[in-house]
Order: sequence, then C-alpha cells, then structure tokens
Amino acid sequence: MIKQGELVLLVGPRGKRVMRRAESGNDIHGNDGILKMEDIMAAGYGSIVFTHKEKPYRVQRPSLHDLVKGVKRQTQVIYPKDIGYICMKLGVGNGSKVIEAGSGSGSLTLAMSWFAGEKGEIHTHEAREEFMKLARRNLDWAGVGKNVTLYHHNIENGFLVDDADALFLDVRDPWDYVKFIPDAIKPGAMVGFLVPTVDQVSSLLTELEKGPFDEVEVSELLVRNWKPVPDRLRPNDRMVAHTGFLIFARHQEGLEALEGHKYVGTRERKQEAARKERLAAAKEESAE
Repeated sequence: MIKQGELVLLVGPRGKRVMRRAESGNDIHGNDGILKMEDIMAAGYGSIVFTHKEKPYRVQRPSLHDLVKGVKRQTQVIYPKDIGYICMKLGVGNGSKVIEAGSGSGSLTLAMSWFAGEKGEIHTHEAREEFMKLARRNLDWAGVGKNVTLYHHNIENGFLVDDADALFLDVRDPWDYVKFIPDAIKPGAMVGFLVPTVDQVSSLLTELEKGPFDEVEVSELLVRNWKPVPDRLRPNDRMVAHTGFLIFARHQEGLEALEGHKYVGTRERKQEAARKERLAAAKEESAE
C-alpha cells in the first residue's frame, strides 16, 4: 500500500513515464485513459494497474536517478552520470558537511542531501533568488532537503560557512573564488568544480597551481548505453556525451617539502619550468 503524499512513478506500455504524488483525487488523464490514484495506491509499488481503456501501467518507487531527472529546471542541470562521480570524489556520505555554490535548479543539491543523510549538512549558495527558491521547491518535491541550508548569497566575498568536509563550485568563473576555499574547508578536504569549456578549465588550473592544492584531476564522463537484446547486443545510436568538465583537487599545505623528491623526467621538467614561469608572471602582475 502506497502512503498518502509519496511520489509514484508510472510507466506506460510504450515507456512513457509519469511521476505523481499519491493524493486522493490526483488521477492521471492521458491518451491511454484514466488512472485512478486510489487504484494506484491500493496496488502498491511493483504492481500493474490498468486505465479505464485497459492499458497497463507499471507502478514503481522513484529512484534517486528518477528524482534528479524529474526536477523542474530553469537552468542547465548536472546530469546523473556526473553527480555520481562528484559525490564519490567528494566523499559525500552520512554526516558529511558540504559547501556548494551555484545551486541552480538543485539537482546536485538533491543528490548530496540524499547521500549526506540525517546527520549531514549541505550548505548551498545561490546568487539569484529565483533559482534559490526553485531549488528549495525541488528539494521539497523530492522529499529531501531537511539537511540543506540555502543562502541567497553571491560568493564574491567568500562563503558563509566554514569547516566543511568538501566543497563544490558550479559557477561561471570559479577561478575568482579559489582564494576563499582554504578558509572554508577542513585541512585535506576535497574540492570540485564543473565548467563547460576548455578555456574555463585552463583558467581554473592556472589558479589552482598557486596552491595550496594537490592531486588535481580533470575528467569528462561519457555514457554509452547498449541495447539489452542477447542475440543482437550492440550500442545505442545515441549517447550522453559532453555535459561538462569535472575538475577535482585536494587541499594540501606544505607542498614545498616535496620539491626534489618527485620523479622528474624530461617532460616533467619542462612542465615544471612552465609552471614556475606562470607563477612568476602572476606574482609580477599582482605586484603591479
């Protein structure tokens, strides 16, 4: 028996997916006919219900993947393929305290709230009030978000929270805010960023070089599904390709102690020389 107020996912015979809240009278009307919510609630998850035209619909409990894809959006959302890797790299789990900036429609916020559990804290900053309100509505709709605090705040002067276990930025110019990160996180914490273009990646990497960050990683995740037919197993014609670049780093003080202890080949020597030139040029520019 499905409880009053729960979200229900209905999947039609042709794969059409409809998500509704289980409330008395919230019937579903469509080309396949009418689905009575009372019948859906009585049938329970994992069952089949029929419209008045005898069309079968599967009754399913929405997964986190379904919830993330079902949020109302006014902005570009972060896709499930990226969200999973982000949460893994940042170590988001029960009891985690995470700072986010660039809430947008709240798809990542929703997932982090789910993973952080009752003991976790998600502190998300959004400069535009309409997006902050949309993120809150999406969290309430998904039935999560009790561990989320939303701030209508532009991070140009820093974050409103500190001592975080991890931090993630989904903003246009993340390199402008890297300088505020060390004061907002615990020593050794992971930080992550999402940007759509290679120029943004380069600008961010240049800023991260100034420290104190180590273990920098740049990733792009591509997902290609296959047709699940045993005797004709082949890739689908379409795939979820580029949605953005993910950049991760770990906060690390005292990196100068590693000088002279790393393996340095010809390539590494050239890269290190170029890095020192960039840092020297940046230092001269800031002095002017």
